[in-house]
Amino acid sequence: MSPPGHHSEQRLRLVDGLHRCSGRVELFRTEGWGSVCDAAFDQQDAEVVCRELDCGAPVQVLGAAAFGKGKGRVWSEEIQCRGNESQIYVCSRSSSQKHSCSHDNDLFWLIVCPGYTDLRLVNGSDSCSGRVELQYFGKWGTVCDACWDMRAASVLCRQLNCGIAVSVVGSDWFGEGSGEIWADVFDCDGNETKLSECSISSWSRAECSHRRDVGVICSGRGSIRLVGSGGDCAGRLEVFHSGSWGTVCDDSWDIKDAHVVCRQLQCGVALSNQQVPAWFGPGSGPIWLDEVDCEGNETSLWSCSSPGWGKHDCNHKEDVGVVCSEFKEIRLTEGCEGNVEVFYNGSWGNVCWNQMDRDTASLICQELNCGRSGVLSDSTPRVKSASNWLDKVTCRAHDSTLWQCPSLPWGQNYCGEDEVANIICSMEESDESPRSRLSCSTSPHQRQCSNHLPLRLSGGKGRCSGRLEVYHNAVWGSVCDDQWDISDAQVVCRQLGCGAALRADGNSVFGAGKGVVWLNRVECRGNEIHLWDCPLSLKNSVKCRYEVEEESWPSMLTFFK
Repeated sequence: MSPPGHHSEQRLRLVDGLHRCSGRVELFRTEGWGSVCDAAFDQQDAEVVCRELDCGAPVQVLGAAAFGKGKGRVWSEEIQCRGNESQIYVCSRSSSQKHSCSHDNDLFWLIVCPGYTDLRLVNGSDSCSGRVELQYFGKWGTVCDACWDMRAASVLCRQLNCGIAVSVVGSDWFGEGSGEIWADVFDCDGNETKLSECSISSWSRAECSHRRDVGVICSGRGSIRLVGSGGDCAGRLEVFHSGSWGTVCDDSWDIKDAHVVCRQLQCGVALSNQQVPAWFGPGSGPIWLDEVDCEGNETSLWSCSSPGWGKHDCNHKEDVGVVCSEFKEIRLTEGCEGNVEVFYNGSWGNVCWNQMDRDTASLICQELNCGRSGVLSDSTPRVKSASNWLDKVTCRAHDSTLWQCPSLPWGQNYCGEDEVANIICSMEESDESPRSRLSCSTSPHQRQCSNHLPLRLSGGKGRCSGRLEVYHNAVWGSVCDDQWDISDAQVVCRQLGCGAALRADGNSVFGAGKGVVWLNRVECRGNEIHLWDCPLSLKNSVKCRYEVEEESWPSMLTFFK
């Protein structure tokens, strides 16, 4: 498609080039059109020419008749632009004849302008993914996929401050555009800082339609996400398409597909379902993808094959969940007190108390919704074979989560057999810790607390058997046994690091609880990571307040670890 023309009273043009924004410079005067001598032309003049023609900034300034010899007149006067003028005729001129200019000597100054004055990615989840659109002569248009490659995509992502190019995709990802289709072929080497620095080889001869509109996904993404775990690296997989987030069906889903998701999110590698459960409850809205088939080495999910957007035979009970190796979580082994343990790379491990202070302990308590401050002491590991994941953790005043605090690298430690951190949380404020005055907030600029509430088993033999209790609103409360079964107990035992559940007994085997009953109608499938991933009712249940509460009885093998 030819680009549109300029205004009707045009007195400046580029001729014999590849397109409207490249060619030999000609000016119109009362005598007619004439070429400009290259000896009387410089970079500042070229900038004015490109600006006047709505062609952006000059990419190349070529001499020696790169676009062929001109015909007719040659204007030999010297043009003296400062470079910021809006039109070439505003520039001052000198009529001195100190240059010899003729067609025979090919002494003409020739300009290549990019033509494209702006660019954008549209119909993606954010400004860093979407259909490629370029503005040409004030009009926005799409780009044919035959004219685009990863090198051009890398330059575009860099120009938009969107990181590196992850993938070049077709119109099936971000939809078909409308209006103009620009067919320029961008010959980029991939190192340019903006597209205007890439040479434009020619007008493409490929048959282009909006069915071939190209899209680009940059590493500065929001087009996929994992939700439901409280972290960025585990959860139900959701993808963004046509203005809304939707889920992915688990038909044909395997570890290779999960590896691609974790790689795209920069979350390490995927953990297999045997290592950790990967179900985070049903989503809502559209089910965008099904039968996803990745080789496992793709840089993004968009490079994997699938039947296409919205083509599926699934319901939301089949939504895919993914757990990556960089998924991290923290807990205290007795709910709001006990040894500090963190989940990393698929397993729970210890946090050593070397260099940990009261301020760090208070942050952990607040992050776990366990109170305002914490009393720190040393202890022995709960499981002797567990890894010592973190050591020398020292949180600063501006840190809002444990993961922001400085420490030794994962797994590197100087932890003795009795140097595991142990914390007892309290709702009381402490004058010793300024962090105790912090509070949870919904503001993005302040610390936010976890949605996960602490659990404990009370009244049994040790921490892994007893009546289930939940800490909420600064009060420990019970759980009603309505609809409670072994699947719910499995999740509790897993969350507490107590292995597999043996039984789910009711009728106050461990004694009736007192006070508030916080949970009712818990319906887990059994493979969730947290009790909070299950459908449940969190409120003061008057119906169950004076009825028996439910207990969970995990394996004795775990109890004797």
